[in-house]
Amino acid sequence: MDTEELESMPASELHDRAVRYAVRHGDFGFIWELLRAIPAAEAASGHSHEVVNDLSHLSALLSDAMSSGQGELGEALRPLYVQYLAKHPEA
Repeated sequence: MDTEELESMPASELHDRAVRYAVRHGDFGFIWELLRAIPAAEAASGHSHEVVNDLSHLSALLSDAMSSGQGELGEALRPLYVQYLAKHPEA
C-alpha cells in the first residue's frame, strides 16, 4: 500500500493496522514513539488538560495508545501511522 492510499484511510483504521502490526512484530520502538507523540497530539487537538495527566500516568498512556485512532487524536496522529505503515507495506 503506498502513501497516497494510506492517506485516504480513516485515522482509526491507520491506528488499528499500525498498532496491530507493531504488537505482532514486537516493535516496541513504534509503540514508544506513539506514546511519546500522544501528549503533543492531545494538545494539538485541543485536549491540553490531558497532557499533564498522561505525563504522570504511564497506564493512561498505554490506554491512550490502544485507543489513539479515534476522533481528533487519531487525526492528529495520522502522519505517524501513515509513515509507519508506508515503511511496513505488509501491515
